Amino acid sequence: MHKQTFFATLLLLILAAGTLAQTMPSQSRDAEKDALYSAFSGNKRVSTAEKQRAAYDAAREYLRRFREDKDPELPEVQKFVADYERVIAQQLLLNAYKAKHYEDAFKLGRQILEREPESFFALGILSEVGLENAQAGKTTSNAETIDYLKRAIKLLDGNSVTQPNPFDSVEFARGFLNAGLGSLLKDQSPAEAAAAFLSAAKSESPFRTDPIIYHRLGVAILKGEFAQVSAEYNQKFGNKEASPEQRAMMERLQKLVERALDAYARAVALSTAPKQEEARAKILEQLTALYKNFHNNSDAGLNELISTVLSKPMP
Repeated sequence: MHKQTFFATLLLLILAAGTLAQTMPSQSRDAEKDALYSAFSGNKRVSTAEKQRAAYDAAREYLRRFREDKDPELPEVQKFVADYERVIAQQLLLNAYKAKHYEDAFKLGRQILEREPESFFALGILSEVGLENAQAGKTTSNAETIDYLKRAIKLLDGNSVTQPNPFDSVEFARGFLNAGLGSLLKDQSPAEAAAAFLSAAKSESPFRTDPIIYHRLGVAILKGEFAQVSAEYNQKFGNKEASPEQRAMMERLQKLVERALDAYARAVALSTAPKQEEARAKILEQLTALYKNFHNNSDAGLNELISTVLSKPMP
């Protein structure tokens, strides 16, 4: 063979070997990628826990090895992994709550909120955990729970909640969360508590007919805004002649009294079950004293107020 022809042939063989060396790993990589995506896609379509887990494992491996390839399938795989991990995290949180492992629930819930600050599910469960702690006399988490309650209510009021889990409905969530917020704020901030109890009372939920909500609403009105306005009135107008400003503030006080009386009357009117008799008697006693205090020591009209209050809108 001619020496020049020999070297030309050798060069072609070397170049061909190099091309083959580059092609084979690339083909192998594509085959592995296709296999992982097929495993993910096939298992994803089956709704059993085992298949979903298999899809998740394949998707995780796909992302670990091929995330940087930026293939068209990448967003689908990423979304599935994120959704799967969200569901698992929520299930762990729910399990901890149901088992009354409240410290674990707080830790798991905080972890979810670090990733998703507006997770209504986590905010709802953490609110329930904190409220149950408070009912058991453990108040160290009250401030944290108030924050969760307010954040969850803000999402509801902003119409941002389409899936009300962990609650049965959006309206039940509204009633429950506002009732809970009011119960934690009634001593430290009665004016805020009154607003929360009012929202619970106006919700289309069982709290709408709960006498406890209305009794607490009446107490919160008197301890909160009425007490504040009354103190301001005495400071500004005590022993002074009447004025338009004085009359305006007096009208404001009278309206607050009407709201409180209305709330107490609703609490009495809604306490119809035999087990509520004792509570009803105590609330009626309080209502009678309050009513007489603002009606020249007379209870004339009180029975009519109680018998008709549920047929009227709240003032």
